[in-house]
Amino acid sequence: MGGNHAATGAAAWVAVTASTPIAFGWYPGVTDTGVIAGALVCAGAALLPDADHHSGTIANSLSPVSDVVVKGIEAVSGGHRKGTHSILGVAVFTAIAWGLSFLSIDTGNDAFGTILIGPGIMCVLLVAFALKALKITRDTKLLPWTTSITLAVLIAIFAPEEWYWMPFSVALGCIVHILGDMITTAGVPLLWPLKFRSPYWMRNKRGIELDMFWRSGGNIAIPILGNAGSVREWIFLVPVSLYAIVGILWAFLNEMGYDTMAVWNQIVALFPA
Repeated sequence: MGGNHAATGAAAWVAVTASTPIAFGWYPGVTDTGVIAGALVCAGAALLPDADHHSGTIANSLSPVSDVVVKGIEAVSGGHRKGTHSILGVAVFTAIAWGLSFLSIDTGNDAFGTILIGPGIMCVLLVAFALKALKITRDTKLLPWTTSITLAVLIAIFAPEEWYWMPFSVALGCIVHILGDMITTAGVPLLWPLKFRSPYWMRNKRGIELDMFWRSGGNIAIPILGNAGSVREWIFLVPVSLYAIVGILWAFLNEMGYDTMAVWNQIVALFPA
């Protein structure tokens, strides 16, 4: 489910980078602007593994460009839930983001300095993916382009230092997507293109449930959420989405100059130790 993947990507970014007390802060140094923009970018990156599906969210996000890109990825990766849903897929997407981080233009202007074109392009694509998945842009043709391009241009010109986290954001989003698919019934082919089929006895002997985790086609699954789109998945999505919203709102209020920690301390003081 595209919207669920996007929400978990945004939540993962907040958990890893935000300065809020509810975050882990494992990737320090990201500004509040980076937390806000990165949440959208990571939400889009959490859809990248589904770029192997010709009728998925990505294919319909930035037509006609996205249609062509998705068809190419689908052909190279072997189809849906194949190459892009593997460790190799994460490495390739991250390498592309890292390579694009070197694509820049020196304006020769002290005000603008060096504009990072590559990360800007990545931002346009990933933000458009996220907006489409979260149903913010719906089925419009112009809004996804204008919204994502505007955000990318603003950051590329006025806060280009924010782009250093782009490869990490792509890697984190892809990993969260694969973990999300792994906890559904179908699982993922982590070691693609290597394919290790489960033993015959595991698939056919009654009373043995190991085939739930090692699928007959070689996919690995820990089916906590059942089938994709299940009620359990939607129940899981609610607190994840709320967490992402709180983290983004916290960063926004910080950026506006509010003393969020003072409010937090007041709330904590209401509860006994």
